[in-house]
Amino acid sequence: MKHVILGIACVVIVGQIAGLILYHIPGKQEKALESHPVLDSQDSTVTEEQPLFAEEVIDYSLQHDKLSVTFDKGENWTPVPVEKESLFGGEYNGNQQELIENSYILTKERAAFLYSVGNSSESVQIKMAYSLDQGRSWEETVVAEQYPPMRYRKVSFLNDQFGYVISSGGRTMSQEVSSVFLTNDGGKSWREANSSNVTRLLADGGFTDEQTGFLSFGIINPERPELHVTQDGGDTWEEAEIRIPEQYEKIFVIAETPFKEGNSLAMLVNQGPNGDYKGGKVKGKFVSDDNGKTWVFSTEVPANE
Repeated sequence: MKHVILGIACVVIVGQIAGLILYHIPGKQEKALESHPVLDSQDSTVTEEQPLFAEEVIDYSLQHDKLSVTFDKGENWTPVPVEKESLFGGEYNGNQQELIENSYILTKERAAFLYSVGNSSESVQIKMAYSLDQGRSWEETVVAEQYPPMRYRKVSFLNDQFGYVISSGGRTMSQEVSSVFLTNDGGKSWREANSSNVTRLLADGGFTDEQTGFLSFGIINPERPELHVTQDGGDTWEEAEIRIPEQYEKIFVIAETPFKEGNSLAMLVNQGPNGDYKGGKVKGKFVSDDNGKTWVFSTEVPANE
């Protein structure tokens, strides 16, 4: 009887040993895990790109580090063939969450985006990508072959053919280069207008027609507005006379780009970054009857006008 019991015990022990050996044979454990996989919470999470969102019927998006445009409030999006980083290159980079103000045009008739190419601290190439068919096709044009990394930039078109780019760069302390580039063929080619020879920091600029343009200077502790005007398409520039009433001296100090108002030109002059007259919430409105050479005070207007 003892021999029978010993035999049964031996069989049980041998079976347990065999089971342990088989379990540790390479591949067995892996196969068991394949049959019952352990889910990793990180591996099981699939990253999906969020759909683009449009606030306006004609809008742009910088989501997913790409510039895209829509002309139907987000139903369809078209990528713009410009690297996002190029849109913010230069001395001033914006917040990179939205395009730099005035650096682009986005209308039903024209989409245009200024950008720079090159990483040199001395000079870059200023280019513009534009579409006249709501993004179905794009053209690329060179505005300036060599230019200091931009601080100020602005692009605008007054009609199908005439447009301008105003830029500044190469700032040293409170001095910099400013330039005006003009096109008369819808942006296919650009020419640089003559310089105003002013080296103060550029505040604003623009044209009211193909011959009449303005450059406003002085953004660091300005005490009076300095506006220069051309009436011959940028061939010559002269400083405009702005007649500021005594009570507004050193209050209205930075001229904004003039605009047409009836048969005259009008212009707003703001208080600068440190203005506190009436809480900084008003601007001075000036008018000109000689196409921008002289300006007289008209009235105070709300700063958000």
